[in-house]
Amino acid sequence: MDIVQMMRIGVTKYKYNKIEGLNAKSPALNELDRYGAQSPSSLPEFAVSIRAALPGSLSGAKVWPSKCKSTCSSFMRECDQNQDLHEGMILNETCYVNSEHNMVSETLQNTRLMDGKAENNLHDQNDQILLEGFNGQHENVGLDGINATPCSDENCREENTSGTSSRDMADNLNGSMLPDIISKRVRQQKEMTLEDMYNDQYDYDDDDDSDWEPLPGPTAVIRWFCVNCTMANQDDVVHCDICGEHKESGILKHGFFASPFSQEAGLIHTDSEVVERCKDSRSPNLTSNNSTAVGFDERMLLHSEVEMKSHPHPERPDRLRAIAASLTTAGIFPGKCYPILAREITREELQMVHSLEHVETVELTSRILSSYFTPDTYANEHSALAARLAAGLCADLASAIFSGRAKNGFALVRPPGHHAGVSQAMGFCLHNNAAVAALASQVSGAKRVLIVDWDVHHGNGTQEIFEQNKSVLYISLHRHEGGNFYPGTGASHEVGSMGAEGYCVNIPWSRGGVGDNDYIFAFQHVVLPIASEFAPDFTIISAGFDAARGDPLGCCDVTPAGFAKMTDMLNVLSGGKLLVILEGGYNLRSISSSATAVIKVLLGETPGCELDNCLPSKSGLRTVLEVLKIQMNFWPTLASTLTKLESEWGSCLVENRKKHTKKRRRAVAPKPWKWGRKTLLYHLLSGHLRYKSKRI
Repeated sequence: MDIVQMMRIGVTKYKYNKIEGLNAKSPALNELDRYGAQSPSSLPEFAVSIRAALPGSLSGAKVWPSKCKSTCSSFMRECDQNQDLHEGMILNETCYVNSEHNMVSETLQNTRLMDGKAENNLHDQNDQILLEGFNGQHENVGLDGINATPCSDENCREENTSGTSSRDMADNLNGSMLPDIISKRVRQQKEMTLEDMYNDQYDYDDDDDSDWEPLPGPTAVIRWFCVNCTMANQDDVVHCDICGEHKESGILKHGFFASPFSQEAGLIHTDSEVVERCKDSRSPNLTSNNSTAVGFDERMLLHSEVEMKSHPHPERPDRLRAIAASLTTAGIFPGKCYPILAREITREELQMVHSLEHVETVELTSRILSSYFTPDTYANEHSALAARLAAGLCADLASAIFSGRAKNGFALVRPPGHHAGVSQAMGFCLHNNAAVAALASQVSGAKRVLIVDWDVHHGNGTQEIFEQNKSVLYISLHRHEGGNFYPGTGASHEVGSMGAEGYCVNIPWSRGGVGDNDYIFAFQHVVLPIASEFAPDFTIISAGFDAARGDPLGCCDVTPAGFAKMTDMLNVLSGGKLLVILEGGYNLRSISSSATAVIKVLLGETPGCELDNCLPSKSGLRTVLEVLKIQMNFWPTLASTLTKLESEWGSCLVENRKKHTKKRRRAVAPKPWKWGRKTLLYHLLSGHLRYKSKRI
């Protein structure tokens, strides 16, 4: 390989590798370096110039001469005649050949030799020398060592560049070229700079593209949604990343008894078998007044979100399917429990709770395929019917239980209701089922009704309906977090109004992750003392199981045993006349296991584990004490409870509060104040001044 071919390879690799691809390991540059190291004096000066412009030099100044004399134009001209160089070359960011093989000098610099060193001065735009070739004739850029002047091909037959003839050199180059490379690609292109090439702003597509394959286009990510928690998962996994449920779990067929880790053979995601078994078990009348009644109707499964979104709605028909499948597998319903016939609530009954405008608005959805009350509260053409059935079942269960035709009952209904207020539907809720049941029991003869709401969200609708009613005591345990948790209501100071102060009791948790101990502790020291003093004739539980462990919305830690224990504690009130109404809960395994545990307690079973001696968390204890201090103004029996708790736990809370106060005071005063003009203020805020005064 002669030196010209090496230079052509080197320049070509430089051009296509865009600087960073060409390094000291490049074969052409290694060969060029080796040639220069062996005989630097015999190396053509144009090679010296080109090699100096290329990256990847092995040792630079040690191998190559430091001065580059002006033979670049000759090499540029002869490179222009080589048909394998389809693009231009950049030299010192000034001289290059474009794709039409026109040599261009964009910012050609005057070169002055001062003390053996080259000094370059940039000219303005008017001094740039643009040399264009036409019909095979090319203009050359001459460098005479002092200044550069353009000349035509006729006048510049010879150039005084170290005595080397560009015409002779061109002949040598032409003799080494392959004769079959004769075609030219002519295309217009902007003038390029080194920065342009480095930033990959131009297309260098002159190589053979036979082995090139285009990048694949954006492929759709295949996902599946967990049947248990609705979270999205990649198609290449078979277990949910969030809850661990199998991709084809049998939870809809066997409830929480189905294994979450194995596939259910022949699983069909329908509830036809469960529904048929429930329908076959219906009887017009309850057979015994010692039985537990369950309200369920398969038509409530028709309430679903029509519009397909990026994520399934958490309030979905599978919630009832999973609970029904669990009860069926356990032999509880049908079997030990008895269903009641479902009926649609009347408009007159609804207007005892809701405004006429609200009732008509919900009914209007039956004529619309898909609608929304709020961004998260949907309705389809069957939603109004489902809401009427749910409210009707709750009203009939309340009447049956209070009249003695049933011992207690569980309303397996949807849509939920405790967020539905007097005139608005929200939070997945259309009609307030608990409020309808409370008023139905009063129609049957109950004078005082207790509603305990353990849904993780505050039942703002229920509170609004009864906040001025002294005949209904509403107690809610929920996440609040200073109003930052949905729906933002339910602070401890919300106690009722218009003469009904104290008949609204809110126990607002200040964080997530609240578990059995905090709930049982609150029941022992707040819920039961107030409820016992209230002495209800009828008790309703708004049983939202979204406080259960594993729920994607509630993020709390109550177990099925915890729900069973709370049910057992409330069962002693009002002579056992207890109605449990399903509210929230969006993890199918959690909601089905918790509902089954609650119904077992209604059937007379004792909770599986004892949770009597519960130690609360510090935040839970602080919440309970805060509620006691407020509610003791309305329920005098709480004073002794508050005194006892403060004597047992007060010292721990005071010490903890002092530590937080000290840290907070020290954090208030910026550190630079300690040495500046505000040093007195710094010590005052930090408490140092007070300590010094004591020592004096």
